[in-house]
Order: sequence, then structure tokens, then C-alpha cells
Amino acid sequence: MEQNQPKTGKFALNFGVFLGVVSVVFSLMLFSLDMHYQGGIAVMLVSILITLAFIVLGMIQFKKANNGYMSFGQALKIGVGIGLIGAVIGVLFNQVLINFIDPETMTKAMEYQRQQLEVAGLSSQQIDAQMEMAEKFSSPFIQIAIGLVGSIILSFLVSLIPALILKKTE
Repeated sequence: MEQNQPKTGKFALNFGVFLGVVSVVFSLMLFSLDMHYQGGIAVMLVSILITLAFIVLGMIQFKKANNGYMSFGQALKIGVGIGLIGAVIGVLFNQVLINFIDPETMTKAMEYQRQQLEVAGLSSQQIDAQMEMAEKFSSPFIQIAIGLVGSIILSFLVSLIPALILKKTE
């Protein structure tokens, strides 16, 4: 008699929703500190660690549900699925934040970026060129596309090592 194998999609959905909710809470925390438009290395590292934590938890739970077995491919599906679902929730919230909660976010981000470029010692022509390029990438469609594609790539890369470590085939 064959035992029913758990579905990777179920684990990706559950942990992806958890990741999305935690990402929204993290974004709200940044918003409350008026840091939601600044970004930076610290924010990126915290986001990557949160993503990694949920990907590893999802893989571990799948492996437990599958009698201790998980292939490399299953682990990658779970990791990328979690990242994608979390990204959809995070990107949608980001659009709500930018368009409804704080419509001045993009203006604040551009001003902040200009200040950072001035501190870095760029000339006014170089700064203007950078700002012009940044404006081209500030449309909602491009932000959503970059957010989703970037999250898929990030979750794939973040899933590789845990997938190699946690895989166990029959």
C-alpha cells in the first residue's frame, strides 16, 4: 500500500503566507520609524534572514511530513515557492504603502538618494543622471516586476544551501 506524499505546494503556500505577513510587519515597523524609503544594507540583510528562516522552516516541516525524506528538487520548489508567495504579499503591500498610506514615499526616497550621492562626492551632472535613471524605474509596474523577479532569484539562491544540507533521498 502506497503512502500519500505531502505536496510541496501546500508547504510553499503556508510558509509563503507567513513570510508575507512577517514582511508586512517589518515594512510597517520601518514605516513607523520613517525608514521605509531608505533601504540600505541592514534592511536588506534582515529581509534575507527572514526569508531564509521561513524557507528553512518550510523545508524542515516538509521533510518531517515526508518521513524524513526530501529531494533536492522538492527543497528548491518549496524554497522558491515560499519566496514567490511572500514576495506577492510584500509587493502588494508595498504598492498600498506607496500609493495610499504614504504617497510621498517616492519623493522622500529620491531626496534621500540625492543626499547619499552628494555625500559620496558625485558631481551634480552625475547625480542628475542617476536620479533620471531612478525615475525611470519608479513606475508601479516596473517596481512590481523587479520585486517579483528579484524575490524569485533571491529565494532560489537562498534555498540552494539549505536544500543541499536538508536533502535526504530514500
